[in-house]
Amino acid sequence: MKKILFLLVPVFVICSCRQKVKESVAPPISELPGIVQDSIRPEVTPEAPSLDDVSDTTFIRLADYSNDFSYDLRYATANNFLKTKVYDCAECYTRSKTAKALIAANRVLKKKGYRIKFFDCYRPNSVQYRMWEIFPNPQYVANPVKGSIHNRGGAVDITLETLDGRELNMGTDFDFFGREAHHDHLEHPEEVLQNRRLLKEVMEAHGFWSIRTEWWHYNLGSASKDPVANFNWDCP
Repeated sequence: MKKILFLLVPVFVICSCRQKVKESVAPPISELPGIVQDSIRPEVTPEAPSLDDVSDTTFIRLADYSNDFSYDLRYATANNFLKTKVYDCAECYTRSKTAKALIAANRVLKKKGYRIKFFDCYRPNSVQYRMWEIFPNPQYVANPVKGSIHNRGGAVDITLETLDGRELNMGTDFDFFGREAHHDHLEHPEEVLQNRRLLKEVMEAHGFWSIRTEWWHYNLGSASKDPVANFNWDCP
C-alpha cells in the first residue's frame, strides 16, 4: 500500500503543474471577459460634445470629446519595450468617468502652458494575453487572467508636453524599466523632478494614483474594481 501511494504522489504533482501552465494560456477570444456592445459610446458629432449624459462606466473615444490632448500610442507601433505592434491601429478609449477626470486635469495643465500626451489608454484583454505571451513577467505585464486596470478602462500611460508640442524631460523614455524611472529616484536634474512632480500632483488632485516604478502610469482610483473588458475598436 505504501508503494502505491509513493507512485501516486509524482502523478499528482505533474497534474498540478500542468494545470498552472494551462491557466496562463489565452482562451479563444469569444470566451474572454467582455462588455456588452451597447456600453460603447458611438462616435459623436463635433458640435458641442458633452459627457454629461454619458454613464460613468461607458467606454468613449477620448478624441471625440476633447481636442486638447496629444497622442503617441506606442503599442500601435513597434516603438515599445515589446518591440512589437499589438494594436491594429492607434485609438485612445477610456471609461467616461476616466475621461472626465482626464479632461479636468488637462484643463488645469493648459493654464500652466502644458497638456497631456498619451502613450496608452484602454487595452483589450485579448491584447493583454498577447503581451503576456511575448513577455510573461508580472513585474512589467499584468497577468491577463486577472486583468490589468488598463483592461478596465481606468489606467493611462502619459507624459506632458508644451502647447506647441515639445515633450517635457521626464528623465527616461516611456517603458524604461530601470530605477531611473521610479518616482523615488531623485538623482535627476531639478527640471526633471519638477516636471514629474507637476504631472503627479495634478493627476492625484483629480482622483488618480501613481505606480512607484513608472513615472508615466496613472490609475483612476474609482475604476480599480470595474470589470475587465475586451471590446476592440474598429480601424479605418
